[in-house]
Amino acid sequence: MIGSASRPPPPARLLPLRQLPPYSYVSGRFPHPNRDPRGHSYAEPAPQVGKVRPEEWRQCETYLWGIDLFNYGYYWESHEAWEAVWHASGRRGTVADFCKLLIKFAAAGVKAREGRPEGVKRHALRAKQLLDSIAAQVGSGQQQFMGLSLPDLAKYAERLIANPAGIINTSNERVVIVMPFALEVSRV
Repeated sequence: MIGSASRPPPPARLLPLRQLPPYSYVSGRFPHPNRDPRGHSYAEPAPQVGKVRPEEWRQCETYLWGIDLFNYGYYWESHEAWEAVWHASGRRGTVADFCKLLIKFAAAGVKAREGRPEGVKRHALRAKQLLDSIAAQVGSGQQQFMGLSLPDLAKYAERLIANPAGIINTSNERVVIVMPFALEVSRV
């Protein structure tokens, strides 16, 4: 289900030649992507990601893939992509914290598909905490980090915190975009 009444269609794909999976994983509804032989990513190798420098975000295909996946309703899958970047970043520092922030947004999407508003809110609160920390690390004058608007991310977290039940969608459709926003990268 692309788009919804509360959100326009997602932005253009960053990696348009890469095929999206046939379903967005939701526990108990679809085969686990990596562990189940019927999973859409079964036996695929984990992405190899080198250390990511914030100013070179456009060269990190796994980071971009995570954005595409998220914007098109593949929340579990985007979590996995960003987790690979988080690991490559040493799980500490500004880039790692930024990946963790995006992972929390993705986890909120998973919880929305599972029908768990308390999980949506918990992950959105953690995303907001991480965002506040990142803003302090990069300085108050910096409006963007790794191609994304920090003020927009703050608004998104606040929207989820204020109304976590508003994005719940437990339909059995293969893909459902539940987030009322898209991650739009800077074209600069």
